[in-house]
Amino acid sequence: MVSVTLEDLLVIESCKQLRILYSHYYDGHEVEKLASLFTEDAVCEFPEQFGGHWVGRETIKERFAGMFGGYDNPVYGVLHAVTNPWIRIIDDHTANGRWYLHDLRTTEGAENPIILYGIYDDIYKKVDGEWFIHRTRIDFLWPTRDWYGFRTQEELAS
Repeated sequence: MVSVTLEDLLVIESCKQLRILYSHYYDGHEVEKLASLFTEDAVCEFPEQFGGHWVGRETIKERFAGMFGGYDNPVYGVLHAVTNPWIRIIDDHTANGRWYLHDLRTTEGAENPIILYGIYDDIYKKVDGEWFIHRTRIDFLWPTRDWYGFRTQEELAS
C-alpha cells in the first residue's frame, strides 16, 4: 500500500493540471497560455523530425506558434487525449509525470483519426510556490517507435 499525504495529493493535482492544460492550450492554439506552463529554462526534448530540443520558454513559444501557423491545422483539428497519469514526487521542488498520449485527428474526412500513440514523460519544478513543466519528452509507440524508457535519477535531479 502506498502512503500519500494531503500535501502529496495537492502536488499531484497541480502537476496533473499542467499536462491537462497543455493539451487544451495546444489543441486550441493558445500559444501564450501554453508557453506560460513552462519554466523560463524549460526544455522540450523532441526528436529531430520535430525540430530537436527546444530550450527556453521563448523558444518554446516561437516553435509552437510556428507549428500552428505553418500547416493546415485548424483549432481543435487535433485532440491530445492524455490518460493514466502517474505522478511521482521526487522532492519538495521536483516531480515526474508519465501520461499515455492518444493523439487524434478531428478534421472531417480523415481516413484514420489516429495520429500517434505515445507516452509523455515530464519533469515538473516548483518555482516561487507554483508548479511548471521543466522538461517534457514524448516516447513514441505508434506508428513509429522511439522508446526512451524511464528517466534516470540524474535526469530527475537536473
